[in-house]
Amino acid sequence: MAELIRTPGASAAVLGGVVAYNIQLKHTLLGVDSELLDRVGAVHPDVACAMATGVRLALAVGGRSADIGIATTGVAGPDPQDGQSVGTVFVGFAVGTAVHATRLNLVGGREDIRQAVVAESLHELARLIS
Repeated sequence: MAELIRTPGASAAVLGGVVAYNIQLKHTLLGVDSELLDRVGAVHPDVACAMATGVRLALAVGGRSADIGIATTGVAGPDPQDGQSVGTVFVGFAVGTAVHATRLNLVGGREDIRQAVVAESLHELARLIS
């Protein structure tokens, strides 16, 4: 989120953000299907897509959903999670009615992975909206 609002005037385009690390919050706050979470865990492309859609809805203003929702779910380390290795990240994009997830296979320490997720997410977003 901090990278999105780094540029002065960003508030004209960025409505807000949601942090939902806890798997139950992914369900209650972002509307990710609890059966999906039980079946595949949090680190999955379908979860990333559902989270991105949920972000659009959670950031609705005046009854209108946000135009774009971006969500990340993955393993920054130090240990594997949900059967996924460290560095496995799914980035969900909900742009209008189109929703898809991108898989990232990253290397490095926790901070390296987090920075790479931000950079790759912004790169993919720029590609989607250009």
